[in-house]
Amino acid sequence: MKTPTVLFFPDNVAVQVEPGTSLLTAASMAGIELKSNCGGGGTCGRCLVRVKDGRIRNISAGKIAAKARQAGLLLACQALVEGNVVVEIPRDSRLDEHVVLLGEKEILAEQDEELSGDYPFHPLCRQVQLTVSEPTLTGNASDLSRLETALRRELDCGKIHISLPLLRSLAEVLRRGDWKVTVTVAQLDGCADIVRLEPGHASQKSLGLAVDIGTTTVVLYLVDLLTGITLGKKGTYNKQARYGDDVISRIIHATERKGGLQDLHQAVINTVNQLISELFAQSQVSGEDVHMVLVAGNTTMTHLFLGLTPKYIRLEPYIPLVSAAPPVRAAELGLSVNPTAFVACFPSVASYVGGDIVSGTLLTNMAKSEKVTLFIDIGTNGEMVLGNRDWLVAAACSAGPAFEGGGITFGMRAMKGAIERVQIDPETFEVTVSTIGNMKPMGICGSGLIDCLAKLHEAGVIDRAGKLQTDIDTPRMRKGDDGFEFVLVFGDLTECGKDIVLTGSDIKNLLRAKGAIYAGIRCLLRAVQLEQEAIEKVIIAGGFGNFINIRDAVNIGLLPDLPAGKYSFIGNSSVKGARLALLSQEAYREAQNLGNSMTYLELSAGNEFMDEFVSALFLPHTDLSLFPTVAAKK
Repeated sequence: MKTPTVLFFPDNVAVQVEPGTSLLTAASMAGIELKSNCGGGGTCGRCLVRVKDGRIRNISAGKIAAKARQAGLLLACQALVEGNVVVEIPRDSRLDEHVVLLGEKEILAEQDEELSGDYPFHPLCRQVQLTVSEPTLTGNASDLSRLETALRRELDCGKIHISLPLLRSLAEVLRRGDWKVTVTVAQLDGCADIVRLEPGHASQKSLGLAVDIGTTTVVLYLVDLLTGITLGKKGTYNKQARYGDDVISRIIHATERKGGLQDLHQAVINTVNQLISELFAQSQVSGEDVHMVLVAGNTTMTHLFLGLTPKYIRLEPYIPLVSAAPPVRAAELGLSVNPTAFVACFPSVASYVGGDIVSGTLLTNMAKSEKVTLFIDIGTNGEMVLGNRDWLVAAACSAGPAFEGGGITFGMRAMKGAIERVQIDPETFEVTVSTIGNMKPMGICGSGLIDCLAKLHEAGVIDRAGKLQTDIDTPRMRKGDDGFEFVLVFGDLTECGKDIVLTGSDIKNLLRAKGAIYAGIRCLLRAVQLEQEAIEKVIIAGGFGNFINIRDAVNIGLLPDLPAGKYSFIGNSSVKGARLALLSQEAYREAQNLGNSMTYLELSAGNEFMDEFVSALFLPHTDLSLFPTVAAKK
């Protein structure tokens, strides 16, 4: 049997696949990523395509709206190739480029002195020019011993390590340089690891990569380790997205699908290598010059990056394989940099408080501040740290993917065409929206959903319990396939040609997401016997947090009712903390200490979190005394 060919339109890209391959997999092989929140399980209804010609076999219909089925659409994840196929991909089925937060947005200028502490410029990798004593008949120490002696005169180090490939080259390098040699050394945990040898005394480039591996996006900084200058920044979506939106769906794929762990490992390596290639082209540098890679990611992402099983992260008592992974060589992971370069990962605190939060905590300098600070990163998990220089308590709550667009009928990530701001006239119920890129609306992203929930409540479209008020006089309130829904934008004004609506089920998902975040904050405060008024600073991190309207977030009960001046945004704290540690051994050691010293509060133990969560499933909360400024408007 001939190998089937799948032709995708309007891209006009063809790919050959084995019979039985899903159209979702075929699209990925063709370099076309489709939305697939459920990881190919057929339950999210996002990977819609139209088969124009050819033979396919449907495993099941999956969850697909009646209107989509009538329009001849089917789910790519449920359609298996049996022969040559021609497939059309609608615009709103594509996983377009995200608006990736590269970290440019900093904490307010007057607070800059509190950011990142006073860490000296002392990179994890440095270059040393050595003159090694020449051997004689009476001075017959080995070449390696002579190199180590010369290196110890220059560096404060204990053990010195050299890889076998470099050791094999040492004899010729020393003699070609007339016993002068330039050594590039990585210093981690008191050990000096030789990563490059060059004959003679010549200044060579020495570069590092700071990497943030998020569930949604991956961001890289290319840093000159000799000067501390950031040469370039790049970011894109995490190619693991097609295996599911959240860490739990990816853990399931990694542990329950044959070859699943390798799928996810290779997807994130490919993502990083793509960004490396783009950075090198932009900065005109070579991979041979990259000698250190420092990675910050949540616990699951770190495991998948290293190819470690995350199986027991989701099973009680929720134990990761490793909290502080030992550094590895780039060649072991297949990264497109110097094969002998070291790759180190920030330590995790627990299964759901990872190295990205440790990196952010390092950057905020809250462990050296007297002020009681709440640091929070809102995504599919709400990860948070509360404390000051005397104590730090961390927790994580599963907010679900709602704020990333998952589980919302027209939810989407922060991409062009996503609604990010909403206004609703309380008398006419007319809706005004603004979108990313000022394009026609395609859906609604996290910041838009917060805006929408707040404005729907203010306009009287929903009550405090989030229930749609079906008796209001507007054609925007109507009964849909899944109950009542409110039309945000009518189809003649949208890019997808469909009415963009918010359903009662969508609103319940948003209430659960915001309730989980606030309940986590309340549990942290209770653990240290503080009221929310004791919080002196709130620092919000991450791509989603960067676009939150604070007033609306307070109005719906997502964030504590505190003066606006206490809130600040730090952007992508994960990659910026990695850059800080890349450029300072002292900061790197502090990060290791933070990973070990934070107290982790397991919210699933006992009933306290559930009690707080149930209380937070109202707008803004069942206890209005917690939201005095909101209550004052009633």
